[in-house]
Amino acid sequence: MVAASRRFIPLWLLAAGLFGGLAGEPSIFSLYAQDYPPDRARGKAVYERHCQNCHGSSGRGDGPTAASLKVPPTNFQRFQSFLKSDEELLRTIEHGVVFSPMHSWRGRLTDGEMQDVVAYIRLLSQRGQ
Repeated sequence: MVAASRRFIPLWLLAAGLFGGLAGEPSIFSLYAQDYPPDRARGKAVYERHCQNCHGSSGRGDGPTAASLKVPPTNFQRFQSFLKSDEELLRTIEHGVVFSPMHSWRGRLTDGEMQDVVAYIRLLSQRGQ
């Protein structure tokens, strides 16, 4: 019984340390993406590299490959896009859109890059208003 409790205590201490239960220290789970504000300049670079071919340089859905797509890319300058929340845009980037050429970027872009792109798309959608 003593051997079992000796193994239990270090695991408990490890778990408490991971979740920030020791002496109020931050845990590895306490750093959220919102702690690092999105950067539109970085978002523009990611957009130009990965999104511009379909969505176009101004975000109107008129990129060079847009005409060949069966489902047209989103025009970020339409009022409908302006109304979307950052969470909706992020979810679309992260998971894609079923039955459309918009595929998931999860695993290809980091969380920070996706949030940077959302900040840049937000800028494009505001330009259309």
